[in-house]
Amino acid sequence: MEEATILVLLLFSLHIQQLFTAEIGIISESSFLTENDTLVSPARTFELGFFKPGSSENRYVGIWYKKIPVKTVVWVANRDYPLTNVSSSMMRIVSMGNLVLMYDTDNVVWSSNTTSSRNATAQLLDTGNLVITDGNHMNIIWQSFDYPTDTFLPGMKLGKEGSAEWHLSSWKSSEDPATGEFTWSADTRGYPQFLLRDGLGAVKFRHGPWNGQRFSGSSWSPDNPIFTLNVVVNESGLVCTYDLVNSSVIAKLTLNSSGLYEFSVLLEDEKRLEVIVELPKDVCDTYKICGTYGSCNTADAQRCSCLDEVKFEPKNKRGWETGNWAGGCVRRIPLDCKNGTDGFINYTNVKLPDTRESWFNNTMSLTECKAICLQNCSCMAYANTDIRGDGSGCLLWFNELLDIKASSNRDQDIFVRMAYSELGESGRQAMDDLPLFSFARVAEATATFSSNNKLGEGGFGPVYKGMLEDGKEIAVKRLSKTSSQGIDEFMNEVVCISKLQHRNLVKLLGCSIEGDEKLLIYEYMPNRSLDEFLFDKTRSTLVDWSMRLNIINGIARGLLYLHQDSRLRIIHRDLKASNILLDLEMNPKISDFGIARSFGGNETQASTERVVGTYGYMSPEYALDGLFSIKSDVFSYGVLVLEIVTGKRNRGFVHSEHNDNLIGHAWRMHSEGKAMELVDSSFAESSNPSEVLRSIEVGLLCVQQCPEDRPNMSSVVLMLGNEGALPKPKQPAFFTEKNLLRTDFSSVSYPTSSSNDLTVTEIVAR
Repeated sequence: MEEATILVLLLFSLHIQQLFTAEIGIISESSFLTENDTLVSPARTFELGFFKPGSSENRYVGIWYKKIPVKTVVWVANRDYPLTNVSSSMMRIVSMGNLVLMYDTDNVVWSSNTTSSRNATAQLLDTGNLVITDGNHMNIIWQSFDYPTDTFLPGMKLGKEGSAEWHLSSWKSSEDPATGEFTWSADTRGYPQFLLRDGLGAVKFRHGPWNGQRFSGSSWSPDNPIFTLNVVVNESGLVCTYDLVNSSVIAKLTLNSSGLYEFSVLLEDEKRLEVIVELPKDVCDTYKICGTYGSCNTADAQRCSCLDEVKFEPKNKRGWETGNWAGGCVRRIPLDCKNGTDGFINYTNVKLPDTRESWFNNTMSLTECKAICLQNCSCMAYANTDIRGDGSGCLLWFNELLDIKASSNRDQDIFVRMAYSELGESGRQAMDDLPLFSFARVAEATATFSSNNKLGEGGFGPVYKGMLEDGKEIAVKRLSKTSSQGIDEFMNEVVCISKLQHRNLVKLLGCSIEGDEKLLIYEYMPNRSLDEFLFDKTRSTLVDWSMRLNIINGIARGLLYLHQDSRLRIIHRDLKASNILLDLEMNPKISDFGIARSFGGNETQASTERVVGTYGYMSPEYALDGLFSIKSDVFSYGVLVLEIVTGKRNRGFVHSEHNDNLIGHAWRMHSEGKAMELVDSSFAESSNPSEVLRSIEVGLLCVQQCPEDRPNMSSVVLMLGNEGALPKPKQPAFFTEKNLLRTDFSSVSYPTSSSNDLTVTEIVAR
């Protein structure tokens, strides 16, 4: 009797609601949604209720846009469990926070499977998100955004994050919202990317990986006027959301029943949503249509070509000619990783290959990325994970490159592994022009790299003295197998100075590349480096003023050659006393081009977020902002001149009375007419005052704050050689020791016997 009374009351309540309620604001234990009701969001943007898709007689509960006349459903609760042949149905809160869809009084067809405190309610937000909140209406205990169906709305998440996943699945047909054949989901087996799969799990389309601005290969500009993407890629996975630039615009992304990923926007007539972009959009979006190392281009009649038709060829040439491109391309010349001669060629304007067999690190530099890839014979290519600014992060491919497509955006570089003979002019020709030494020959010359022959060690590796069979003395740089910089420095040094010939540059005699061993062979400098004389109380007495002036002039002539007269304009970036080597007659020779940069054409300046060089010699615009030019070297030269005159290091010198560093002290003494008091006492008696004063003034002109105020090296050479009046120097940069940046990085100079010249190998500029 009691149960019958409850049933009567329930049916009476349903009848009353149907008579007096068409729209409701919440669903609760006492306020529930019947077949004739709709749950409406506060601004009347979205609506939830019962619907029948097309001509189907099946009923579902879904969410659609309220203001669009053509019902456009964006979420379905019971998509796989339609209501058929039922007398009545409702949606309500039961069991302390569980939202259920019921039919015929007590049959549950769908449930949120949640529990909470009493008085939980469900409401529809203006974002299209159906949420269940606890009794305080503050804590969301369930939301439909966590269970997408076929539609991706602004503010919703797609991707994977730890154990959580959000993906789209298509409707079975336009009249059946049941889980369909196609899915759009994140694959996190390598660098995360989005894949469109069919019912058998086969990939139909692949979104290029996120590069910090856009998905690689995408035609959407990062500053498009409709929406902004928010993408996070890390070890936990890939999460993508988007926001509309104009919140009044109605737009959505949908995976339709035909397997097309569509972006739709409401037209001006506000009657229906129009598809403005769909993926895949052409034949080149077909996953791996061109096979390995093949690249698809819709502008070409044949569609598929090899990534580089000079270095690759079709695997099946006859099939390729008839449109069967599945076999892809193969290398014309095999790699030779074991002998350590492989290199990389840069390709641009392509959608990056499939990343399912890849590895990534978002904090590494491109130089580190290259070094790791080169040391692993399975690594086929590398790139930055983020192209913003100077680029950052490391992405490595460990399989044959698949699913490449020509792109109109020059927004990404990929460096593909190539055999030595396939390398470009800058790498191959430079090495071809150098004599090749066998490793056995160099080992014999250095007594198997005996510790007794060791001259010094830096970030590149140790440096040894050796003697060839004809009695010629040599210095050998041996790449350390644990160095993350050495490979890049090795090639940089070869490319920069293989063809440079000047009496004030150290001469590169040849190289040796065998297996893991990489050696650079130089002419031997019997008097080692300048710092060993300048800053040693005993040996400094061996360098009188005429020798010092000769060294000042020789360094200037060497820099002038690099900046103006060489094949390429070369900026050294690490000019310091330990990188000035001295021959038997104490003539200076500039050495260590491992971090040098070459400019072509009319280039005069560049910037970087990876600052390299040595504190105390670094110009302010380079140390603080990453800007470098020939005037950066001029600043370093000015510091060197002041060190040669005073016999004191700029870095580490602090005057006891005014805390000035060497630059500041020299400026102060010159301004007070006491410049001659700067002279190193070890050569004071042999000095020529007018030459000394002129050298000090030239040094101060070179260390001025603004690069524009500093002379170029052609002017420096003229000023040192003439006796005319000089411009008055302005206050220099880095006036006091506290202005100097500090670091604990180890030296990469060659050869060096000092621990005070610290070469900074990586500093992020402000």
